[in-house]
Amino acid sequence: MGIDPGLANLGWGVIETSGISDIKLVDYGAIRTKKNRPSPQRLDILYRGVCELIEKYRPSQVAVEDLFFSRNTKTAIKVAEARGAALVALNHCDVTVVSYTPLEIKKAIVGYGNADKKQVQFMVKNFLKLESVPKPDHASDALAAAICHNNSRDIKNLYQKGEKKS
Repeated sequence: MGIDPGLANLGWGVIETSGISDIKLVDYGAIRTKKNRPSPQRLDILYRGVCELIEKYRPSQVAVEDLFFSRNTKTAIKVAEARGAALVALNHCDVTVVSYTPLEIKKAIVGYGNADKKQVQFMVKNFLKLESVPKPDHASDALAAAICHNNSRDIKNLYQKGEKKS
């Protein structure tokens, strides 16, 4: 499973895998909160929503996108709070959490750390053999995080197996 944190829209995506080349889409979407609600209520909605997803899909691991620090400090703080709510929910549900920076995700998906959003979406669509790009964008980003983790984990396992043979 992958999560793209956000206070207004927390993207999520669930994949099923049996290796780098065998990735299947299970489901995706976004947990949405309304801007007119107080922050504690919005964070509670995210927390409960993530708990419901974990209960429904029972992922073995969840890849959560790290924060990207932009110039807008106010936005960065809100995203950090949303990420925190998701991390607490994942911890509460006793799920293994891994984190990847946006640069690492882009590099794993596109092969280029400065790829734009459209390039990442195109590759997510191709990896999952979909007819169209998953919407909303946050869900596509969450699927990219899940695919990144799957590929990174499998490559790491292959590398470790190779070391043991030496």
